[in-house]
Amino acid sequence: MKPTRSDGRRFMASCFFFIVFLCIVASINEIRFDSLLKLGRCALSKTGFHSSNTSSDNLLNGNSSLDDIRILVGILTLPDQYQRRHFLRLIYGTQSLATAKVDVKFVFCNLTKEDQKVLVALEIMHYDDIIILNCKENMNKGKTYTYFSSLPEMLNSSDRQDPPYHYVVKADDDTYFRLETLVESLIPLPREDLYYGYVIPCPSMDPFVHYMSGMGFLVSWDIVEWIRVSDIPKNHLDGPEDKVFGQWLRDGHRGKNRYNAKWSMYNYPEPPTGCTHELWPETIAVHLLKTQEKWIRTLKYFNVTQNLKPSKLYHIP
Repeated sequence: MKPTRSDGRRFMASCFFFIVFLCIVASINEIRFDSLLKLGRCALSKTGFHSSNTSSDNLLNGNSSLDDIRILVGILTLPDQYQRRHFLRLIYGTQSLATAKVDVKFVFCNLTKEDQKVLVALEIMHYDDIIILNCKENMNKGKTYTYFSSLPEMLNSSDRQDPPYHYVVKADDDTYFRLETLVESLIPLPREDLYYGYVIPCPSMDPFVHYMSGMGFLVSWDIVEWIRVSDIPKNHLDGPEDKVFGQWLRDGHRGKNRYNAKWSMYNYPEPPTGCTHELWPETIAVHLLKTQEKWIRTLKYFNVTQNLKPSKLYHIP
């Protein structure tokens, strides 16, 4: 039996109404998605776990993207700490980042011994990861100032990107940074006037009241350039370096964008204090890794050897 013309008309009419129905559903979903997006912006702008005065639009649209963030991590240490540097090279050299550029450098003051002049020179020739500042070795008498204030002259040049780095980190050599987690935390944050770290004192969650712990704090490149030219830091060098740094920004009205990375940054769990936290997956940095045992426990927790390739050349149970 052949289909009649009326059957064909009914089929065409059914298709027409089905298409109209799909268009209506799509329009409703678009309205719902837009409402959800607005609701998400509202919720994000009110979140209190990390403190920042950046707008919700900036947080959602992002001032940074994973594929072009450039970060300098300066680990302040001493010339004679050869074994510590070699150990940290293993720690950071095996952290792979798909696209973001993170350079880890070891920072110390002028060499004072003959063996340093040979051994450190060999390190530079092989690794090219050392910055030697023009200063006398110290902890709380201006070394941090010399580090930040020296960078623009060292790094600004016509054949480099401008700025050479978006962010600069000052880190202790007993702090373990998980670079991928650090980069991910920076993606929604501004690239200007940013002050980022672990807020001191330990119970505080407000980054605008005090300062960021010296375990490891980060600033945007414009603040680095301000430190170089401003008289405020130059005239206030003595004192606990992290507290003094926070005072510079307060006196200079800098760091209007602040990010409290607590509790993704914390002190090693033992001995327990108000600044400690159990190791957990969302970690950005762990501080006070003063012994090999603490380093090993931390590295095992984060399974840093998971990408070890099988081979007949070795057997590691």
